[in-house]
Amino acid sequence: MSEQDTIKEGSLGAPERHTLKWREESFWDEGALNAEMERVFDICHGCRRCFSLCEAFPTLFDLIDESETMEIDGVDRADFGKVVDQCYLCDMCFMSKCPYVPPHPWEVDFPKLMQRAKAVEFRKHKPPMSRRLLSSPDRMGKWATLPVVVNVVNGANRSRALGPVREWTLGVHRDARAPQYDPKPLRKRHRGEQPDADGARPAGRTTGKAALFATCYCDFNEPNIGDDLIAVFEHNGIPVTLVEGERCCGMPKMEIGDLESVAALKDINVPKLAALVDAGWDIVAPIPSCVLMYKQELPLMFPGDEQVTKVRDHVFDPFEYLHLRHREGELDTEFANELGDVSYHVACHLRVQNLGLRTRDVLNLVPGTKVNPVARCSGHDGTYGVRKETFEAARKLARPTVRQLESKEPKHVASDCPLAGKHLTDNMDGGRVARHPISLLRYAYGI
Repeated sequence: MSEQDTIKEGSLGAPERHTLKWREESFWDEGALNAEMERVFDICHGCRRCFSLCEAFPTLFDLIDESETMEIDGVDRADFGKVVDQCYLCDMCFMSKCPYVPPHPWEVDFPKLMQRAKAVEFRKHKPPMSRRLLSSPDRMGKWATLPVVVNVVNGANRSRALGPVREWTLGVHRDARAPQYDPKPLRKRHRGEQPDADGARPAGRTTGKAALFATCYCDFNEPNIGDDLIAVFEHNGIPVTLVEGERCCGMPKMEIGDLESVAALKDINVPKLAALVDAGWDIVAPIPSCVLMYKQELPLMFPGDEQVTKVRDHVFDPFEYLHLRHREGELDTEFANELGDVSYHVACHLRVQNLGLRTRDVLNLVPGTKVNPVARCSGHDGTYGVRKETFEAARKLARPTVRQLESKEPKHVASDCPLAGKHLTDNMDGGRVARHPISLLRYAYGI
């Protein structure tokens, strides 16, 4: 049998991810990049299965259909950037739609190609200061939560009259809701706490001791999510400690193509996390994008880094962690409150982790609870949902997801990604508030 006879059609085998060769000179070759984009765009043009996922594909197909040849060779390469700008690296085309991903010989990895294009553009033309500022949530959070400053920032963010000022200075659409900052961040709330880990009970892959990577959002914007996670874990006999001196995971920098900053943040965070793993702690983070950064993105960027690999193998989504322990009989299933119908938005960066619907599975253990998952894009996607250039496109992407979430007339709306949940409920009628599932679980326990 020839080698050609053994090749399986795409999507019949498990997708394979190639490492990101960003340290090689060829990665930055603009001519080679444009040639690869032309090759991949031509394949996408002949397939068009992804037209409904995001605005990147309709933008590409419109460019082709409006060209003189109605083929990719009729599109000015200078316009390729219009497609790149609409990609927010959700990975859904690679994970759920494309039949040509590796190991298919065409080896189409659209998100990684867009990531390369963003990196080349960042090195060539750094984005405006407003974009770089929005991609530094840890720095913004430390400044915005200072005494007195926090009240001024929150007042400005709530003010519709100041919307045009935010649009002009930060590039945030005047109608976008900016997140509020908490005057007492998560780290200040739990400063000096030393959990007693002597009685930790290992179960399956889990050590029974969790180091919480707080994330920028749960530290500065909604520390109650971190409080709820700590309460739920400790209720289940899992001591929790906060990762000391953490910085942003790097996902916002990756989304604008600033790979050098991603590497710098990795050099700060990963040694701390690896040391915790060596001391017997597992790592958990309540934001899917941050977990994905350590599970997938950094390992693809730094494939030979032993510390990165060690962290990858010991970082967990909270509900993945609880579900693993439930399988070993180590989850408390005595609940005090029913949840009723829950419309649950499954965040894209959670789906990419290939965990299954563990949030749904754990919440469904609560009596009188029915979780209805909706696995569609929220349209928020980092800063895409608030920037003036993409705000309207983000609202358009949210509409079908909102319709599905509302169709069950739920008691609760939940999303593992708080920003996605807020973006969705902002587009709903009736003033609904999205909850993080860990907060619903705390309510169910009655703690």
